[in-house]
Amino acid sequence: MTMDFGAHAALADYVVDANEALSFRLVRSAADLEDESLDFKPEMTHQIYGDNENIFGYKGLKIKLYMSAGSLQTYLNYSCEGKVDPAKTDGVVPDDVIGPLIRVLAPDSYTENKEVFRQYLSSENETSFRPHGEMVLSFTDDEGLMYEVFKCTEATPDFREYHERLQAWIMFFIDAASFIDFDDDSWRFFLLFQRTELPGEGTRYGIVGYMTVYEYYAYGRQTNMKRPRIGQMLVLPPYQRKGLGARLLNTLYRNYLKDDSVVDITVEDPADNFVRLRDFVDTKNCLASPIFSKERVMSGFTASLAAAAAKELKLCKKQARSVYEIVRLHYTSLSDSQQYKNYKLEVKKRLNLPYQKEQSQLEKLRKALKPEEFAAAMVNITNREQRLDMLEKQFKELETHYKSVLERVAGSD
Repeated sequence: MTMDFGAHAALADYVVDANEALSFRLVRSAADLEDESLDFKPEMTHQIYGDNENIFGYKGLKIKLYMSAGSLQTYLNYSCEGKVDPAKTDGVVPDDVIGPLIRVLAPDSYTENKEVFRQYLSSENETSFRPHGEMVLSFTDDEGLMYEVFKCTEATPDFREYHERLQAWIMFFIDAASFIDFDDDSWRFFLLFQRTELPGEGTRYGIVGYMTVYEYYAYGRQTNMKRPRIGQMLVLPPYQRKGLGARLLNTLYRNYLKDDSVVDITVEDPADNFVRLRDFVDTKNCLASPIFSKERVMSGFTASLAAAAAKELKLCKKQARSVYEIVRLHYTSLSDSQQYKNYKLEVKKRLNLPYQKEQSQLEKLRKALKPEEFAAAMVNITNREQRLDMLEKQFKELETHYKSVLERVAGSD
């Protein structure tokens, strides 16, 4: 809402940052209700509380959104130190705190009563929860913690209701997120859970993260060929920086690698964090593949290399090219000036393709216009010197990213 703080300057004290006010917690037992160390924050709230991510009308506002780690039942509550009095502010009322959160939660999946939530945690709905779908991977990490990945479709029994609860998280961690059309049978879901054995209580599962994949039809190919596209991927903050995102992405790859009907795997509007993760996973896989041998990579990016990367690793051409450049940097001796120069020219040649296309279009335009008209059209076009500076800047940014990927790969061995 838009507020005239000039008329009521004191009202500015009642504006709260929603990202600071809101706290999440994944709860496994009643004891977790009192453990503040489990709290984590949203990355964004503009999809809940509006573009400015503010909540008006409160001082010292604290919002709690706790979700049971297995079945994803939610407890919602808020408290504050003070609230605006409409009688003293010309009828200005405080914003709704809970309503916007309820709108992204599944129906009948929440309570504002802490005792009701406490009782639910020890109910069979939570203690006996088991993931839906087919288990496609189980592993134990370096700390001895157990994880399992499950694959689901829209036809997986009872998964629709579970997905309705799960998808609320994307609104706080994926920008421009939207809920998917669950009735479309082309969607595939990969869910990562932590499995815990509790003394006297048995096996418990807690959600860690998930991916959505849409199996597009591969047009222009033979019948029944498909091109899976990764739509959303989220690893919840308590489980980040543990290598679990890479595990989940590799599980998806393994699911499709032996499927001859898959042309390649693409990604829909990847965020920067996902680009870094994907480049790391793909680079590590490609360095272990004979397709990206030093001899082949140093010979240049070819159609045969791109085709082999698609067939054996399911990399689309654009991603195969990116990984090729990262792997070639790995094999390039930076102390060999000629070898490094060749590498730079190879990368810059690709970066310059849009400029070359632009020049071709300008040449056509020059022939079609009068000299004075063409001169006017060229006013905002970058000249050659500007373009060279831009190319160098683009290269340096890419090189920095590529080196960080290679450092991460080296550190993961």
